[in-house]
Amino acid sequence: MAVAASGTRERPVPLRLRRRAVVAGIVVLWLVLFALLRGRQTLALAAADLTSLHRWFNDVNDTIGADRNSNPLFLYFFNEIRLVIDTLVTFVQTLVSQPPDGRPVPQIGWLGVVAVAGYVSWALGNWRVALLAVAGFAFFGLQGLWQESMDTLALTLSAVLVALLVGIPLGVWAGMSSRVNRVVTPVLDFMQTMPTFVYLAPLTLFFLIGPASATIATLVYAAPPAVRITAHAIRSVPATTVEAAESLGSTRAQTLTKVLLPMSRRTVVMGVNQTIMAALSMVTIAALIDAPGLGKTVVQALQSLDVGTAFNAGLAIVVMAIVLDRVTTAAAVRSERTRHPGARRRWRGPLLGAGAVAAAVAVWLSHTYVWAAEFPGEGGAGRSLASAADTVTTWAQDHLSGLTNGVRDVLTTTLLNPFQTLLTDSPWWLTGLVLVALGAVLGGIGAGATAAVCVGLLVGTGLWQDAMTTLASTAVATLLVMLLGVTVGVWMGRSALADRIVRPGLDAAQVMPPFVYLVPFLALFGASRFTAIVAAVVYAAPVTMKIVADGVRGVPATTVEAATAAGSGTWQLVTKVQLPMSRGALVLATNQGLIYVLSMVVVGGLVGAGALGYDVVAGFSQGELYGKGLAAGLAIVLLGVMFDRITQAAAGRTTRVPGRR
Repeated sequence: MAVAASGTRERPVPLRLRRRAVVAGIVVLWLVLFALLRGRQTLALAAADLTSLHRWFNDVNDTIGADRNSNPLFLYFFNEIRLVIDTLVTFVQTLVSQPPDGRPVPQIGWLGVVAVAGYVSWALGNWRVALLAVAGFAFFGLQGLWQESMDTLALTLSAVLVALLVGIPLGVWAGMSSRVNRVVTPVLDFMQTMPTFVYLAPLTLFFLIGPASATIATLVYAAPPAVRITAHAIRSVPATTVEAAESLGSTRAQTLTKVLLPMSRRTVVMGVNQTIMAALSMVTIAALIDAPGLGKTVVQALQSLDVGTAFNAGLAIVVMAIVLDRVTTAAAVRSERTRHPGARRRWRGPLLGAGAVAAAVAVWLSHTYVWAAEFPGEGGAGRSLASAADTVTTWAQDHLSGLTNGVRDVLTTTLLNPFQTLLTDSPWWLTGLVLVALGAVLGGIGAGATAAVCVGLLVGTGLWQDAMTTLASTAVATLLVMLLGVTVGVWMGRSALADRIVRPGLDAAQVMPPFVYLVPFLALFGASRFTAIVAAVVYAAPVTMKIVADGVRGVPATTVEAATAAGSGTWQLVTKVQLPMSRGALVLATNQGLIYVLSMVVVGGLVGAGALGYDVVAGFSQGELYGKGLAAGLAIVLLGVMFDRITQAAAGRTTRVPGRR
């Protein structure tokens, strides 16, 4: 009987199924309580109202402004940093974009800049990249955006220079010291979780509004990739190689300069690439704090709904991003090839010397003659592009409005509005408890505790309803991102041909700053929160597609073959084998999709998305709302931290070996 009883004993329910049942129970209970308590204790706050925290932030801002030139902390620290950065930015601007005192044009005019760009691209990469750089820089002038483009380039280069001066040594230190790496990694995780908007308000508090603050915000945002990738490059050098060098008597410094840095050079250069891309993205957004350049043109055009001008300036940003990305990528490839010199290299030295002479002559001409300093023409190509964009926009609104408005209305009515209503009309404590409970169930006790702290601080910001509105848009956009990411990612993971076709487009999409994504959807859908959601989906989809594709491709071929031999069809193979076995990649893709979407939904505050994004933008433009904008930035950070901790903890749970603690 005992044997029979044991033989018929029920199998335990898998942990993930029990977790799903708990999640479903939490949601059902939430819906029931929502129906009973709807509209009570929602912590609503009108757009013009301020809480005591917001007024306190305003008072702090006023106090700092009054004491800026008398407080020792500002006199000898913040003001000195601002002075150094401002001097650097002004110097670079007078070289290529802004006329210095006594001259009507910059020190180096368009001909010199184009020649130097082509020469540097050739020296670091190859002649194809050089042609791309020359064509790209000439295109800025043809668009009528030469000075704006050079201002953007000047701020980007200034920020990248300082970021690399700090980031690479810190990355080397973290790569060589496990203790430093353990200290630095959580800080980098936190910095990369924060959306770009969030850096702006606190930095203006200490460094005022202007190019210096924009550059400081940019270098702070761009430094983490340099640190992280450099540390990874150093730690990736084989231990046997390091041990061999040390056994031959190499000192720590010799091991670093003769072994670690040469062997990790390509990866470090790719870190420089990521730093430049992050800096360019941040410089355009820093237009909100009066950074000159293309970003300011885009912001002004978006605020006035001038699609043509926004498209022209956005295209210039895309071209600059592509040029800088291709140059640094080619430099990484060349840095690897220099370790294996070939016969063709002997001709490269004399050719580079001749090219340097030609570039120097072009610089002299552009410094001496007005015709070589001021770009010829009046930007006719730019006006034509803007006019064409306006024409296409008008045509789309006249002929496609039925389709676009239908899509917008269906998704808004059936998905966005109900979920937003659930979040914003539930009592704040009910929604908070649900978030904490879901965090604990999905990510564990630690994630639940993090969610509890974040919920409490969100209430303290006084922007609970705006935070829940942003949360609704973020959740809906992330759902759409994952649907798109899983569909395309599985296709790429199962087909090498599809991966080769799609991946280059995804790589190109990831170099474009967030502002650029708003322009086409503004033309299609007008100024609305749906525009921000669609732009966020397109912005976040590439990274999720690549992560899902890599996860599906990582499923062992033997497992796939065994399932196929057992008679599994394509659908069964995907849903029963490949997706379950790449669950960790799916959760990681959700994590990255959430962070990207949150950043973009906030940027959408410029085109009618409202909520926290609008609060941040209003805080820059209206002095009395500065404190509210600062609180909105804090709320965005809290949402990002909560999302990041829960999804990362969930990813750790899904990749943990069953049966082990």
